[in-house]
Amino acid sequence: MKTMIAPSISKVSKPACTGDIRHVPEAFLADIRARRREFHDLGQLPPDVVEQLRGIGAYRALVARRFGGDEATPAEFLGFIETLSVSNGSVGWVASFGVSSMYLAALPVATLEQIYANGPDVIFAGALFPPQKAAVTPEGLKISGRWPFGSGSTGADLIGVGIKSDDPAGGLPRMAVMPSHKAKIEPNWDVIGLRGTGSHDIVVNDAVVAEDWTFIRGSKPCLDSPLYRYPAMALAAQVLAIVGAGVAHAAIGEVMGMAAGRGSITGAPTLADRPYVQTAIAKAEASLRSARAFFYEMTEETWATLCAGDEATPHQAMMLRLAASHVAKTGAEVAHAMFSLPGTTGIFKEHPLSAYLADALVVAQHAFLAEGTFQSAGRHMLGLDTPAGFP
Repeated sequence: MKTMIAPSISKVSKPACTGDIRHVPEAFLADIRARRREFHDLGQLPPDVVEQLRGIGAYRALVARRFGGDEATPAEFLGFIETLSVSNGSVGWVASFGVSSMYLAALPVATLEQIYANGPDVIFAGALFPPQKAAVTPEGLKISGRWPFGSGSTGADLIGVGIKSDDPAGGLPRMAVMPSHKAKIEPNWDVIGLRGTGSHDIVVNDAVVAEDWTFIRGSKPCLDSPLYRYPAMALAAQVLAIVGAGVAHAAIGEVMGMAAGRGSITGAPTLADRPYVQTAIAKAEASLRSARAFFYEMTEETWATLCAGDEATPHQAMMLRLAASHVAKTGAEVAHAMFSLPGTTGIFKEHPLSAYLADALVVAQHAFLAEGTFQSAGRHMLGLDTPAGFP
């Protein structure tokens, strides 16, 4: 079954707005698909997979060209993450943190030059909440504390953690960036889905970070190009949401592959011959494609606005967030529908359908994509105040 890719964005013709993110090797996709259970049992991605992600451009994709990066378009990066996620949701999720270079763009240019001094393939991971009070010292900010949900931190070169700031920038939190050796990763990621993401706790004890290695998440970047004017918080939600779409696509493919197989042990017809299965697969395909169409439509529309030299509107930023939440929710619904079709077959831990369901459900539970984001989008549409950071 063919892997879905992002819709073409060839109508955006300005050379400055095209990236060159690399093709994902089929051998790599086959490998991460076959090693799903290994990643689940390990509770994180092994070093060889992290290095392969680095090698195929996951972490240089959204780095500025001035630092040797690809400066790919948002739709190209989203399509890349979706392709990975069809084969393995945890790999797609960890690779999605290549989006962190968008956050880092809020650092001073001199700091960015240090970060990318040896090349653009720098892996940045971290955790923001709960922000910890940082003590001001002559050398910089002294930071200690514990932060959960540090996805991909086991393979990171740089670690970021949330700190309390006297200048909250409208309620947005500040993040301090440090070399990974200054942080300890405590393995405690014990969840039902996306176990391979290694979203362990990050523990820091009296690390000193210079002020110019901190930034307000979601604040104005120091780089000025269409990519860095794309709504950063919206893209952060999008890269996670599209993981759910990829996983849901894999679930549909799994059921379709099973459909022509043997009949039920009770003597019932094959899945393909059951009317309710035929109907459910058609509805799932239509739902997922519709949600993806909205998702990529808003991505293209916003990108075209930026490439024309205009700023993204608050309405576009809100619609990006809404489309992200919608595709994540749809992915979870589709994965659940596919899990239900073959009866008891999918309930076994080794069966791919149980993994697809768990992964898709976890995506939709993320704070960027959870039910409250629909309320925030509705409030924005009705002209009411929305929480800090939304859209």
